[in-house]
Amino acid sequence: MLLCLTKLTTKATRIIFQVPIQAMSSSSRLSPGDPSSHSKPDQAVVTKIHLDLAVDFSKQVLAGSVTLGVRRVDEQAKQLKLDSSKLDITQVKDDESGELLDWSVGEAGQCGSELRVTLPSSGNMMDITVSYSTSPSSSALQWLSPEQTSGEHPFLFSQCQAIHCRAMVPCQDTPSVKVPYTATLAVPTPLTALMSALRQGEPVQLPGGLIQYKFSQPVPVQSYLIALAVGQLDMVRVGPRSLVWGEKKQLELAKVDFSETEEMLTTAESLCGPYVWGGYDILVLPPSFPFGGMENPCLTFATPTLLSGDKSNADVIAHEIAHSWTGNLVTNSNFEHFWLNEGFTVFTERKIVGRMRGEQARHFSAMLGWRDLEETVNSEFSPTHPFTALVPDLSGVDPDDAFSSIPYEKGHTFLWYLEELVGGAEKFEPFLRKYYEHFVHQSITTDQFKSFFLSHFSSHPSLSSIDWETWLYSPGMPPYKPDFDTSLAAKSRILADKWITGDIPQDKEEFEKFSSEQQLEFLGILLESDKLEHGKLEAMDQVYGLSSFPNTEVLFRFVRLGIKARWENSVDLGLSLATRQGRMKFCRPLFRDLWGWEEQRNRVEKCFREHRAGMMAVCREMVGKDLGITD
Repeated sequence: MLLCLTKLTTKATRIIFQVPIQAMSSSSRLSPGDPSSHSKPDQAVVTKIHLDLAVDFSKQVLAGSVTLGVRRVDEQAKQLKLDSSKLDITQVKDDESGELLDWSVGEAGQCGSELRVTLPSSGNMMDITVSYSTSPSSSALQWLSPEQTSGEHPFLFSQCQAIHCRAMVPCQDTPSVKVPYTATLAVPTPLTALMSALRQGEPVQLPGGLIQYKFSQPVPVQSYLIALAVGQLDMVRVGPRSLVWGEKKQLELAKVDFSETEEMLTTAESLCGPYVWGGYDILVLPPSFPFGGMENPCLTFATPTLLSGDKSNADVIAHEIAHSWTGNLVTNSNFEHFWLNEGFTVFTERKIVGRMRGEQARHFSAMLGWRDLEETVNSEFSPTHPFTALVPDLSGVDPDDAFSSIPYEKGHTFLWYLEELVGGAEKFEPFLRKYYEHFVHQSITTDQFKSFFLSHFSSHPSLSSIDWETWLYSPGMPPYKPDFDTSLAAKSRILADKWITGDIPQDKEEFEKFSSEQQLEFLGILLESDKLEHGKLEAMDQVYGLSSFPNTEVLFRFVRLGIKARWENSVDLGLSLATRQGRMKFCRPLFRDLWGWEEQRNRVEKCFREHRAGMMAVCREMVGKDLGITD
């Protein structure tokens, strides 16, 4: 494979990482509709899924079968084409006739393998059952020993976005295919099983010390929303529609941090329409979960780094709630159009925040997001990097390699611009609701959004001024910056200036009175300034207690500030934070920043090698690529 070198920059240094040259070639697209999927739903499409699986902690595998409802779309189609990755397939059969069907698995690549099943000779509707087991190294599953949890039992959870469901279930692993699913899970006593679906009936005791759980998700979902978790779990109610699940010691904090869940749900409904998923539960996962949250329907997965006891990170729940419409009901057709999921979700999340806490809070959140976007464009990539386009070409690219804040923040900014252009929220919010209603249960492209927008506002005189080509396909920062209300940031700037000029506060009262957003803005301003002297960092830590701060977002920025200044204390703090949790938002920048500190590289490499086995696959692989450590 030919490789081109692309520069990845942190504030401390430039790091070289590698991107496949196939990214620039349309011939490397796995299928016409989705460059990352072998499936051909235009020939034969999956219409429903039933899982019948047993969880084997001793072998670290799921074993059983999946029954796929299949419709032959093209009458001439001879094969069903599925995605798979490291699955041990033993048998494929046609349920109606009992006939064993021929099947084969193609060569493995960065997006898994093609599983080809010969269809029965007659009939356009059929049920096909695939018997299989997962690999202990499945990229979709994280197996934790009792020592890695706070209980006495092991833990299992899945993470299928972007294209990891194929490592858990043979399926058409593309967001363009949405199906209802049911599942039966057998797990060891006394563990609890949860899924991104509604629980059906009471658990049933089975022979051999197993418990059987049943689930149903009647709303059609894309494959990456199939999720499961198994562990020693307790729960607490935080609203009429919401339970929080987790290990017992997590729940006291969760009761506080997620106490606004129902208010967020009702606010989202006022913006987007009825919530169609039944219950909205939250599962607080062990620390190795690689994201802030995952919008699995009926059961948001959440990182424990959200827990601080003061609701300072609750906006992540607003984000996942917004996904109940933006992403889960109206979905990107493939991950080149990921902004249709995440840009709309960030925009809606901040609308929820604005209605709950005021427009100044919405603007402040967007300001922080703009700073993240600038760092991504100008430092993590470069202003000309193709992955900084809102709609990138992912031919020959694993979508995980392109993951960044671009679809989130650049997408949000584009929607902010469009709202301003057409006359503000009173015009744009009703349009968004009609958009969700029009495309409900569909997977769409950017062109479909564009056509619907232009049709809805066809009489508006300003439409001709929209530079669609630049907004959608040009790399770099957006061609427009919102006129943010900066009033909430003013106090952060004043306090930051005091530290920069040496007028060091002697008490923590001013900082403690800040909202979490103001604290983050204070540290963000310092990160953009010249390096702080070590004495100032030590004084700041002494006054504010930042090295043991309960809000991980604040601690993360303080540690990065120390690394930038080459403050020796920040090395231990950074490596500790990067390894005691697995959220990529924190792990990747910390490892990159420390790797840029030449004198610390041996220590950083040693730390990564010692801890990578405890990371989930996607985090382990992305950090490894960032550091150039792939062996």
